[in-house]
Amino acid sequence: MVSKKRVAILISGRGSNMTALIDACRLPDYPAEIVGVGSNRATAPGLEIASARGLETFSLAQSQFVDRDAFDAALTQKLDAWNVDIICLAGFMRILTPDFTVRWAGRLINIHPSLLPLYRGLDTHARALADGARVHGCTVHFVTPDLDEGPTIMQAQVPVLPGDTPDTLATRILVEEHRIYPEALCLLASGTLKY
Repeated sequence: MVSKKRVAILISGRGSNMTALIDACRLPDYPAEIVGVGSNRATAPGLEIASARGLETFSLAQSQFVDRDAFDAALTQKLDAWNVDIICLAGFMRILTPDFTVRWAGRLINIHPSLLPLYRGLDTHARALADGARVHGCTVHFVTPDLDEGPTIMQAQVPVLPGDTPDTLATRILVEEHRIYPEALCLLASGTLKY
């Protein structure tokens, strides 16, 4: 049997995509295992969820470091200690340094709540509604030094409905995020997908 790829998840909040990945990785034939969860916020609710599921966790506060490079160096030390093969960003609200993204190139993926290249950055749902978009969605992509510009792995669309608000749109898109992120990780961990 081929060994499973060792995956770390980085979060900043509640960790709903983290939970979807953890659930997928518990399937016996899934080609990856979650070895731990890290956060840049000690109070992130997802850390408690991960810990309750028996996973190792850590938090690093930016305020403890002189700059972003020092933070990312400490982050790399934590991930190296876990012997990580793949990193999944799941609502990790930090812009990573170019050195970090290059070091992990092809092994660092993210889920973004828009159909990239549309609506990079924050407030994607409100921006789509303000533009009168008829469809919106989410994208799993490789992380590169430029914000939300890495190669697309997978996307899912949802229609924008009359009366939608950023919250109602986000709720429908989150269902798709929880579906495609585990699928994309499976492709990468199995070797089916190449960077």
